[in-house]
Amino acid sequence: MEEHLTPRLKDWHLEATYAPSVDLPVLTQVDILVVGAGPAGVAAATVAGESGLDVLVIEKYGFAGGAAVAGLSGTICGMYLASDTATEPEQIVYGFTERFRKNLVERAGLTPPQIYGKTWTSAHDPLKWSETADDLLQDAGVRIMYHAAVTGVIKDGDDYQGVVVESNAGRVVIHAKRIIDASGDGAVLARGGHPYRFGDEGQIQNPTMFFRLGGVHTDEFWNYYGADTICPQKVTDKLTAERDSGADLPRNKIWVFRTMQDDEILVNATRLIGSDGRMLNVIDPEDFTEAEILGRKQVRAYAKFFQENLPGCEQVHVLNTGVEAGVRQTRTIVGAETLTSDDVVSARKRPDGICRVPWPIELHDGEKPKLHWLIDDYYEVPYLALVPAEAENIIMAGRCLSAEHRALASARVTAQCFEYGHAAAVASIISLQDNIRYREIPGESVRHKMKENGSHL
Repeated sequence: MEEHLTPRLKDWHLEATYAPSVDLPVLTQVDILVVGAGPAGVAAATVAGESGLDVLVIEKYGFAGGAAVAGLSGTICGMYLASDTATEPEQIVYGFTERFRKNLVERAGLTPPQIYGKTWTSAHDPLKWSETADDLLQDAGVRIMYHAAVTGVIKDGDDYQGVVVESNAGRVVIHAKRIIDASGDGAVLARGGHPYRFGDEGQIQNPTMFFRLGGVHTDEFWNYYGADTICPQKVTDKLTAERDSGADLPRNKIWVFRTMQDDEILVNATRLIGSDGRMLNVIDPEDFTEAEILGRKQVRAYAKFFQENLPGCEQVHVLNTGVEAGVRQTRTIVGAETLTSDDVVSARKRPDGICRVPWPIELHDGEKPKLHWLIDDYYEVPYLALVPAEAENIIMAGRCLSAEHRALASARVTAQCFEYGHAAAVASIISLQDNIRYREIPGESVRHKMKENGSHL
């Protein structure tokens, strides 16, 4: 782990463990604590709350959504099969993913499926995403605490028994019988000293800065751009020419999505690396800051390119960027089992699989995105990829599951994160009801209950 830290990260002391008797005020004790209210955290807290357990979710922002909202990633990827021949999308991921999708559609907060290369995706309204999450959590009886961050963990040996939380109100302890780390960064587990990795020997995927453009004459734009959200060669050629002339346009293969608004588009175009050419690891706050400053500058450069080169964009203006840079990858936990790249490319099915994944390996760690498609097929993620190799009373949900670098480039997307949260909640309920450790729960039992809840497995 240490050898893969950037020089600046080695200056930070991450581990912060306290004994159960720590001299801090105890705010509450709950059955299940969920840390993070992104897709995985919302799914986990909602499903756990609906079981009648006492559930608390804490989130550092003032809204739910994680990278989907704060990073403005804007799409629910991973619901549909990829195909060389299909003309209509075939959805194969349901369960909590489908619940959330339907809720967004009912709020007019989700577009119909849009072509993305050989598959499809849908774009969401970020505010309606957060409102949907608020309603699901409240209806499930979940206690919600926004504007709070975990700064330490309560441990007794390998047993995680709670967390230390800080906010503007101060510092408190929250005790929990079970913890679901849905932070996306493995933040709880890492503060307890559990091992983790950064990608491929420290090489992780580039962050990005999504943005929305308004003032678009969309009929004219889409007639030129085409139906595929991945840009056509003629746009790539224009980007390449502008970049060769000195414009700050590092990516020449960009993605543009329809939104719920008639005169608006959502753009994924930036490629954020350090000003000195180094990889940016957004766990480091200085790298995160540099990514965001550079990202906003690139957004202006791409907006200028749209205005000067693409029909229908003559009067465009930047509506907003993400609250933060879009994060694709940070820590990957060392799990009781690891999803491998071979599992992905061989489309491995398994009796303990808790989620289908049809999304391609979409790797952003070089000059341009690399895509490896799974045509008319999918693989399944093993339950134990959510369970840490050593720690007890804690389970993971979200993009920090135990996976090899290339495998994670497929498994990290939104539809699957909903289902990882679903699985983590089901496992937590079983663990409490049967008084058994997460690693002792058969993955088949989690899978069976998820199927009862509507997951297609």
